[in-house]
Amino acid sequence: MYDFTLNAQLTSGGLSYFSTEFENDYFTLDLKEEKTSVKAVLTAKKDLTLTDFELNGKRTFAADDLFFANGFQSWSTSEEHTKTDVAKGLPKLVTFNGFVKTQAGQMGDYAYTTYDKPGNFHSFTFTYFRKKGSHFIELWGSRVDRDGFTIFDVDMQEGRFTLRREVDGTALKAGDTYVIMDVLICEAEYETAFDTYFFDFLKVPKPRLRRLAGYTSWYNYFSKVTEDIVYRDLDALDLAGDETQIFQIDDGYQQHTGDWLLIDQKKFPHGMKACADAVHGKGYKAGIWLAPFCAAVTSKVAKEHPDWFIKDEKGKRVLAHFGWGGAYAFDIYNPGAREYIKHFFDVILNEWGYDLVKLDFLYSICERPRLGKNRGQLMADGIDLLREACGEKLILGCGVPLGSCFGIFDACRIGPDANKVYGGNPLNRFDVTREIPSSRYAMVNTIYRRCLDGRAFANDPDVFFLRDDNLDYSILQKLLLAKVNDICGSIIFMSDNVATYDQRALQYLKYFFEEKDYSVQLAEYESADVIRIEYTENGSAKTLRLNLKDGYSNVMENV
Repeated sequence: MYDFTLNAQLTSGGLSYFSTEFENDYFTLDLKEEKTSVKAVLTAKKDLTLTDFELNGKRTFAADDLFFANGFQSWSTSEEHTKTDVAKGLPKLVTFNGFVKTQAGQMGDYAYTTYDKPGNFHSFTFTYFRKKGSHFIELWGSRVDRDGFTIFDVDMQEGRFTLRREVDGTALKAGDTYVIMDVLICEAEYETAFDTYFFDFLKVPKPRLRRLAGYTSWYNYFSKVTEDIVYRDLDALDLAGDETQIFQIDDGYQQHTGDWLLIDQKKFPHGMKACADAVHGKGYKAGIWLAPFCAAVTSKVAKEHPDWFIKDEKGKRVLAHFGWGGAYAFDIYNPGAREYIKHFFDVILNEWGYDLVKLDFLYSICERPRLGKNRGQLMADGIDLLREACGEKLILGCGVPLGSCFGIFDACRIGPDANKVYGGNPLNRFDVTREIPSSRYAMVNTIYRRCLDGRAFANDPDVFFLRDDNLDYSILQKLLLAKVNDICGSIIFMSDNVATYDQRALQYLKYFFEEKDYSVQLAEYESADVIRIEYTENGSAKTLRLNLKDGYSNVMENV
């Protein structure tokens, strides 16, 4: 038992209050600590708005103890840490300027959490403790994150373990009850512990998608994709044989982000339905990308309906993202905005005929508490709107806090974008944010978030590459990225024109597209840059040892 102590902050009647008492003038807290769970229910005595809530405990950490830190959203770095590691926040490169700091920080949790202190780490929704070399973990997992993000904080140097609920903005009326903590504690072998968490505790149904292998246009052409490129690369996939299952068109078909039904006629003169029909003609699922909560400042919808977007306290629209020349986020509680979102999904899915939508930059609607709701509640409402709008069609989420979509999305990105330069472009080398495109951290997340695959949804680790043009990778780096994706993921995408492949690349493509029976026994850092993965492939025991920094590995022994 941890004998947790309380730190709570709130506002009521226009004044701020702080309390360490479980019973006070503003609320009663019923806390139950058991060996396998922690549950706390708050009952408001007066109208109030919560701003902070922590249960603080003590825990001793040895040199071989590891803490898993699950990042804020899809792209956020997620890995195990020792007590001497340091999780880096925003560098001085971006913090010197308020605007730049705000825009860089919007992708992450920098305004809500602590970075840059040795042994200080945090994990969203779930975490685990593990002894180095052990297959057994002590898993802590929340089931109330759709009503406010749960954060597990540790100070491994000072021996502190805190359960924190991100409740800022949560408005309660007198008499309201709020389950402020509901956490499973499970000590078991890694796979067993996560089965217990997802299937027994969360009651999440098994994902509809088990595996998808195919093509996405982004990582070769980016927003310059055209209809001619789509048809050319679609025909080239004939060379891959029978293993291809999906062809996805990414960003670049629309005139402006947010104007999803206004197609760039120069690039796609026959429209998007024709593309979906062509994909179906090959026997593949047709996928398409959009950022459903975002609209570029230059978009028609942003110009014609300024009232549809999130505003600050002064009534000014808030810039939610600096991409596309700046973008606003839809206010999903505005009836006009809701109907607009439902309408473009109806057209894309039912008139154009797409089978899967990749939905990106979803965090943009929960960047700040508002309307008496905390960030977790805002995100959950957005996820529910997306599922309602998409019906039974397949959803691949991206740029989203993961606990918000467990059991709702069919698939989800679990790491940052891969970079077409293995070592990273100049901006990437500064590690500007923990969400920046990086092949190194894409692999880290793929390895350490493997627990979600086949439980919360089908994991999308992002793409691999086998082409030679428009790419700066060695053959070892190409195969390493592909192999890590194949071992730990279920959505296996590449972004190449297969017609440019030689016979060796074509054989590799068929190998990675082919479904295999993988089981990971152990994955852990051996040193600062080297990870060892012990796994079985189709019943054969194997070990993959990889250097993240330079991409060197023994992958040739494993393909």
